[in-house]
Amino acid sequence: MDLNAHASDAVEQGRICALAARGQRDLQKVAAGHPELFAGAPFDGALFGNIAMAMAFSAPWSGVAELRVTNRAVLWGFALDWQVDYLAKSRTEIDRLIETSLAVVDGAAPAPDDPFARFFAELCADLAAVPAYPRLRDVWRAAVHRTLAAMAVEWEWRAARRDLTGTLPTFDEYLANADNLACTVVNVAHWIHTGDEETHRSLPRLVEASDEVQRVLRLVNDLGTYQRDLEWGDLNAIMLVPDRAEVEQRVEVLTGRCHELLADLAADCPRPATYLARQVGFSSGFYRSTDFWGAR
Repeated sequence: MDLNAHASDAVEQGRICALAARGQRDLQKVAAGHPELFAGAPFDGALFGNIAMAMAFSAPWSGVAELRVTNRAVLWGFALDWQVDYLAKSRTEIDRLIETSLAVVDGAAPAPDDPFARFFAELCADLAAVPAYPRLRDVWRAAVHRTLAAMAVEWEWRAARRDLTGTLPTFDEYLANADNLACTVVNVAHWIHTGDEETHRSLPRLVEASDEVQRVLRLVNDLGTYQRDLEWGDLNAIMLVPDRAEVEQRVEVLTGRCHELLADLAADCPRPATYLARQVGFSSGFYRSTDFWGAR
């Protein structure tokens, strides 16, 4: 047994956990500044800690300031999910949310009585401060739009399941809507905020790779949250197949494809490729035991 190696590993893991702890405290301050948005029980301290830990382990070379925007982008994704899945009562409300959010990306001032838009405007302002943002804004807007549209589709599916109207998606249709996980949109924010010139030039390739990773994470999430999804009335890939093993097999296939894609990407963009690979690894371990959300 190499005790020195174990000690060195623990030092590095401790450093990453400290990075996550500082990120959690920042997220708690953010949430305290938006009590109307994050007052629900699911937005507990563990959620903030889980977000910060996931991003710290995905990008352990980053400093606290570098991960601040990334962590807040993840929190925005959770806030959006809550707005769409649990607060919106009609498709009209969903459409208004999409319209308002895209207007914020385009520079519109949020309404004072719209806490979600105000929070999103702060995130967009952080990204707009990046010198390269003017030429990257369309990539950001496209990622935001895809996420909003995917969540709207999922809202329709959940409504059909709840009201016993319409038809549920096939497994492949569900997987094709993986933008509802809000993974790629977070990664785009991360790369805009922290990336170098090569990363910014490579954003289209990075988005393609992130989409492949996002599909893996969508299914890994579903495998780990099936019971919670049943209790909350959410849709889950396991509900769309005869056997859970079909989802597990698809994860294996997609993960292998990810490894091949990221190996090619690493030659030109080593750090973003490593970041995506670590996302897959972290989530695969994390969802074996727990979930991000607190109690409903």
